[in-house]
Amino acid sequence: MRISGTKLKVAILDDYQNVSCDFVNWDKLSDKIELDVYNEFIGKKEILSNILSKYDILCLMRERTPLPKELINKLPNLKLVITSGMWNASVDSSELKKRNIVYCGTDTKIHSTAELAWALIMNSWRGLQTEIQNMKDGKWQTTIGRSLKGNTLGIFGLGKQGKQVANFGKAFGMKIIAWSHNLKEEECSNIGIEYVNSSDLFKFSDILTIHTRLSERTRGYIDRNKLKMMKKESVIVNTSRGPIINELDLINALNDGTISFAALDVYDQEPLPKDHILRRTKNTLLTPHIGYVSSEAYEKFFNGYFLAIDAFIRKNPRNIIL
Repeated sequence: MRISGTKLKVAILDDYQNVSCDFVNWDKLSDKIELDVYNEFIGKKEILSNILSKYDILCLMRERTPLPKELINKLPNLKLVITSGMWNASVDSSELKKRNIVYCGTDTKIHSTAELAWALIMNSWRGLQTEIQNMKDGKWQTTIGRSLKGNTLGIFGLGKQGKQVANFGKAFGMKIIAWSHNLKEEECSNIGIEYVNSSDLFKFSDILTIHTRLSERTRGYIDRNKLKMMKKESVIVNTSRGPIINELDLINALNDGTISFAALDVYDQEPLPKDHILRRTKNTLLTPHIGYVSSEAYEKFFNGYFLAIDAFIRKNPRNIIL
């Protein structure tokens, strides 16, 4: 899809649902930009740099196509990068600054990821996936679900998302415990949540849900040893970032019964390859990184692209990320 114009070449990447023009009337900038929308993940680095080298402006959906230093330096025309939200770990912001490329973000909605996390918790703990499939297959009851009330919800990362999920857990009568590298006991006590150490988070959680950022400290933090601390009946839910869990260790833990179930929305490699072993791993519920995918969030993201481009053209950039 292309909107003809003469001024700036703009690319919107990874618009998987092909909806960028449903949320924004790009015709308002048609005399100033040429717009290309890419609906599929491009992937390979050598192909990516060739395709993107002509563009002045890139609009990124966090965190689908990375923008590392080596790619940035192969894009001679790049003047403006816009990410959905105000944070994108897959963008080398220091290199953008070094190249004097303006880096902006958009407004966002934060509730949808927490809501998905809770949907995955409910589905996993109650065994809904199996029984829904039973009905489609002409079968009747084959499993016995579990009640959330009285069980322990462990939260790894008590930021905005973690606090929302904690409130959901309280509403269902669960005991809430939390830990992360920067979390303080006082923060927990102020909102009626029990602060525990790392080991106890894994030992006592019936359901462990991850809401911490991916960093050097958290990458691969949940490994074989951490999973072995968990109860055999426990469930792990990840709507944060895939590499926080060691993927192979998790697959082995599911296959040998170390834990009972995993619900995942995020993966080491995205999009998840069609033949990836996780698609065949038992006791899993997989969704395609849809935590932030909602009409409310997309409205903020795509309108944010438009507003950032318009502001850049007017030489008054908005939502600059330092």
